[in-house]
Amino acid sequence: MSIFAISDLHLSLGADKPMDIFGPTWEGYTEKIKENWEARITDSDTVLIPGDISWAMRIQEAEKDFVFLDRLPGRKIVSKGNHDYWWNSMKKIKEAFDSWGVTTIDILHNNYYEAEGYVICGTRGWRHPDSPDATEQDRKVYERELHRLTLSLESAKPTNKPILCGLHYPPFGPSGEDSEFTELLEKYGVKICIYGHIHYNFDVTGIVRGMYNGIHYRLVSADYLQFKPSLVI
Repeated sequence: MSIFAISDLHLSLGADKPMDIFGPTWEGYTEKIKENWEARITDSDTVLIPGDISWAMRIQEAEKDFVFLDRLPGRKIVSKGNHDYWWNSMKKIKEAFDSWGVTTIDILHNNYYEAEGYVICGTRGWRHPDSPDATEQDRKVYERELHRLTLSLESAKPTNKPILCGLHYPPFGPSGEDSEFTELLEKYGVKICIYGHIHYNFDVTGIVRGMYNGIHYRLVSADYLQFKPSLVI
């Protein structure tokens, strides 16, 4: 009965989006995910997947990817990434899951879930407004994501349980400095924050791993983990 995490699965069982064009690490990645998952996860475990789950462009095209995930052991809690173009209203996602017979996947969106004595909160996040390529629209999305995270964290407050937060984007400033996201995490006493989005250069400026201001930050991008779900709790 443990909590694991892995992000950026980039499944494409129902879409023509080969990942091996991004390098040999991604060759046979779906099989690697399945093999490593089944070797580590049991049905009593929970796996957090903070974003970039499927390359599907529409919810109907995501069926094979979610059926694949559903058949893997354990409970899965998924949240949105920047490439989850299939994402829709919670009502439509749940209707799709019901029609596909998906029963082991929960959607994290403005809410929280409980697992192993923790509450699990989160949101997608976004690129920091001070990033070199950021626009005014990025600022608007960033602020909206801050609001979504606040809703998630507020909803969990009555539980008085330790908080594990899942984000897709790293919550730091462009050079790894504090941000409105890290301040929010600290305000609510988050114990662990997992995030993904980063590929290839895992030592890029702006990434914090380990303990910082009382929060344990962990990068869980699938290729960083060599497609092995990482034990969090």
